[in-house]
Amino acid sequence: MKNFTRGALFGVAATLGTLAGCLYAFKKSVVEPIEEREEILDQHRRRALRKSRSAHQG
Repeated sequence: MKNFTRGALFGVAATLGTLAGCLYAFKKSVVEPIEEREEILDQHRRRALRKSRSAHQG
């Protein structure tokens, strides 16, 4: 029974570690590039808005 408990705990720990690794990899490969692209587009929008306002000053 002692070996079974040790094996079960090891299995749970390994599964949780694998799940954490998968989530981290998903965040790095999918979520962060999308956020970076949104930030770049937001900067472009702000720059275009400043240019359009300054073009109509007089």
